Amino acid sequence: MASATLRRRLHHGDVDGRKYERYDATDSETLSEPLLGSSSTDNSRDGYNEERTLEDIWEEERKRQQVHWTLIFSQLIAQWAQWIAKIVFGSGSLFGRFLPLASFGQMGTGGRLLPPPLSMLQEERLRNIKRRIEIPFDGSRMEHQDALRQLWRLAYPQRELPPLKSELWKEMGWQGTDPSTDFRGGGYISLENLIFFAKTYPESFQRLLHKQDGTRAEWEYPFAVAGINISFMLAQMLDLQSGKPSTIAGIRFLEFLEEDEMAFDNLYCIAFQMMDAQWLAKRASYMEFNDVLKSMRAQLERELALEDVSSIRDLPAFNLLYK
Repeated sequence: MASATLRRRLHHGDVDGRKYERYDATDSETLSEPLLGSSSTDNSRDGYNEERTLEDIWEEERKRQQVHWTLIFSQLIAQWAQWIAKIVFGSGSLFGRFLPLASFGQMGTGGRLLPPPLSMLQEERLRNIKRRIEIPFDGSRMEHQDALRQLWRLAYPQRELPPLKSELWKEMGWQGTDPSTDFRGGGYISLENLIFFAKTYPESFQRLLHKQDGTRAEWEYPFAVAGINISFMLAQMLDLQSGKPSTIAGIRFLEFLEEDEMAFDNLYCIAFQMMDAQWLAKRASYMEFNDVLKSMRAQLERELALEDVSSIRDLPAFNLLYK
């Protein structure tokens, strides 16, 4: 999936009390369609159960509060670390003049970081992830059709497999009866990410698929399409369309590749869980998905910049997968 084919559009909004500007609306960084597209209200709304008991209501509120405080705590840790780093390593500080950010490489032209030398293993794994990103989803390929069927079996192990074009796919969060039409710029890797999530963290996957955490919105985000957009966002954030990543998040990702061949897929699962936690904390609804995605990206970038993070498991948000 070449960078020119990656498309997205983010709306201007107020996230966490701060105004965020639009991302550059260039051909390489915007979607030609909205992130979640247009789908009918009838198919996207999840009605509330009016027969809930008082005990159920209290239990939902308890879970929502737990997610809310977990999210706030991880955000505070990341923000404090970033604040301390600015003091210690800022360009105007005494320390900043003498102590380079060795763990993130040296500064290059245009204010971008020069990645440190990579081992042969890192080089090989980086090439592999770039190759995966470039593969578009092709509904005519048997391998891609089989992957869709595998995703269904993992999501609904007790249910009969439907045809590849069926109204039943909408239950998983595809916008139409044919999932292949929803991939757009997400590529085949976004389907691989969903399958990896379902196989590696099945409990977390099922919680998000069935929207079991917290008090849900009347108009929820569609699970599968949200996953496609998270794959796309992650590839951009990690600067994987360039020769070598030259952002702090991208360089930290290169470090992860040394010990984890599936670092991208693991980071995807964390990002999905973080997005849902942000969704609940903000009590967001369908039209606010883009703002939630931007807020999640900012939090993930802060966590990747933490000094004591050397593996995926060191990220504060990793614990969300096992709550």
